[in-house]
Amino acid sequence: MTTKYQNRITVDPKIIIGKPVIKGTRITVELILRLLAQGMAEKEILENYPHLKKQDIKCLTS
Repeated sequence: MTTKYQNRITVDPKIIIGKPVIKGTRITVELILRLLAQGMAEKEILENYPHLKKQDIKCLTS
């Protein structure tokens, strides 16, 4: 099953100056991608950011 990023990401000029964030959070897409690029495991990201769901990360990497 593929998760469409449009269902998980939102852009609102009133939230983090319009940067793309995971819906319902103030966690930016940029942050998640940066953590993945630095080699942080998906499991570790989910532990550090409990508001995220596995599908939030999957939509960025698929």
